[in-house]
Amino acid sequence: MRTLGQGVPFNRQAVQVQQPSATPAPHQPGGGGRRRKLGTPPDPAAGAAAQSARPHPAAEQPPGALPPTTPPPTAQPKKQSPPQPQEQPSLAGGQGRLAPVTEGAGRSYAIGAPDRDAAEGPEPLDGPGGAVEVADPPRPQPMDDELPPEPLDNPRRLLVWPAPDVSTQQALSDRGYRPVIVNSREEVDAQIAAFPAALFVDPLTGPITRTALQSLRQAAVAAEVPVLVTAGLGQASRDAAYGADPAVLLKALAPRDSEQHPPRVLLIEEHAEIALALTATLERRGMQVARAASDADAVTLAGQFRPNLVVMDLMRVQRRQEGSAGIIDWLRANGQLNRTPLVVYTAAVDQDDLPRLASGETVLFLAERSTSGEVQSRIVELLSRIGTN
Repeated sequence: MRTLGQGVPFNRQAVQVQQPSATPAPHQPGGGGRRRKLGTPPDPAAGAAAQSARPHPAAEQPPGALPPTTPPPTAQPKKQSPPQPQEQPSLAGGQGRLAPVTEGAGRSYAIGAPDRDAAEGPEPLDGPGGAVEVADPPRPQPMDDELPPEPLDNPRRLLVWPAPDVSTQQALSDRGYRPVIVNSREEVDAQIAAFPAALFVDPLTGPITRTALQSLRQAAVAAEVPVLVTAGLGQASRDAAYGADPAVLLKALAPRDSEQHPPRVLLIEEHAEIALALTATLERRGMQVARAASDADAVTLAGQFRPNLVVMDLMRVQRRQEGSAGIIDWLRANGQLNRTPLVVYTAAVDQDDLPRLASGETVLFLAERSTSGEVQSRIVELLSRIGTN
C-alpha cells in the first residue's frame, strides 16, 4: 500500500505524529527562531480534538494522488528525514503567530523572533530594568548674575552694614572691593553663593541693635564668612557718658562653645588702664577675658586660650610689611578665622586721663571711630588680609 489512512502519504502522517502542535518546538530547523509561550497553557485533550477536527490540506486530494514534491515509494527511505521549512503548513504565508489549538481553554500566543533576512529586528530595551540604562543628559542651569563668584578682573564683593560713608566707600573701591549692603540674615544668606570676602560692620552712618548684630554674625559664621566690626571708645564720667557699655556690643558678637560655657575674649591692648577697664565690664557680663599687650604676644596666648572673639586696638594690629606673624595669621592657620569675629577699635583717650580711668572716676563707652586717613588705610588693609582665600 502506498498510503495509510485517508489518502494521506506516510511521510505526511509521520510529520503529524512528531508535531502535534502547529507551532514548531524551539531550536528545530522548521522553526522561525526562538519562541516562548504566553498566556494560558494549552489543554492536551482539547488540542488533540481541535487538531483532529481541522481538515488537513492533503486530505482534500483524491485517493492515490501523490503531491508533486513527494518522491516515489521506491525512493522513500525507511528512516524519515526532518521536515523542510517550506513543507510546514503552519508557517505558510506568515501564519503560526496565533496558535488556534487552545481555543477551547483560552488563548495562547507564540511570540517568535523575526525571520532571517526580515526587515524588522529586535528592539533594545531601554530605561530602568532594561538591558541598557539611558541617563538623561545634564541640562545647563540658568545663570544668575548675582550668584556666581566674581571674575578675577571684577571688584570682589564685601558685605557691609550699614551703608558706608563717602570716604570709606572710596577707600574700599580703591582697594578693589564692591560693597553690598545687607540689612538682615536673609540678605546675607542670599549673597553667600557669590563668595564675599567678609562681612564688614561699620556703624558710622547708623546705629545697630544687638539683635540685628547677633543675627548678622550668626549668618556669616554659619557660612564661614569672616566678620570684622569697627568701633570707637570714648572716656567720660558716668553721668557724661553718652554711649553704651562696650560689653553690650561684644556680648552680642561673641559666640560660645555651648550654653554652659561663657564666651572667651582675647583682648589686645597696649595700655594697662584701658585693658583693665574693658576686662572689668566684660567680666560683669559673664565673659572670660585674656589680655595681650601686642599682636605678637596674642599669638602665644591664643594657642592656650582658644578665643571665641578677638578685640584689639586698631593701632596695635601688625601691618603686612612688618613681616612677623600676628593674630590674623594664627587664626587662618588654625582654621578659626571664619569662626572668630574680630572687633577693632580706636580709643579717643588722653594719656593724662588714664589714671582717672584706672581709679573708676571715668568709664569707657562706645563712640564713633576715627575716620583719619591712617585709620582708613589700616581698616582696608586689614580687610584685604582677612578676605584673602
